[in-house]
Amino acid sequence: MEDFPFDLSDHAITRIEQRNLNLQWVIAALKTPDLQEPHPKDAHCRIAYKAITEADGRVLKVVYNTSTDPIRVVTVHFDRRMRGKL
Repeated sequence: MEDFPFDLSDHAITRIEQRNLNLQWVIAALKTPDLQEPHPKDAHCRIAYKAITEADGRVLKVVYNTSTDPIRVVTVHFDRRMRGKL
């Protein structure tokens, strides 16, 4: 998919489907995150956060592996701890 120059792990696909997440939200988090930080336990991974207006401002957390080409989304979910902080 040209709009999605990333790779999704099986786990990420499952989570996106289970949680009814919009793939465009994942793209937005990766392309224009509100906040990014290194993963605390995996030096190859980073975390992107994006407040999603269409989801009442909930904050989407996208964990992705930067050592792959293209980058690989490991998991995706709304992070309750980040709500109201972005």
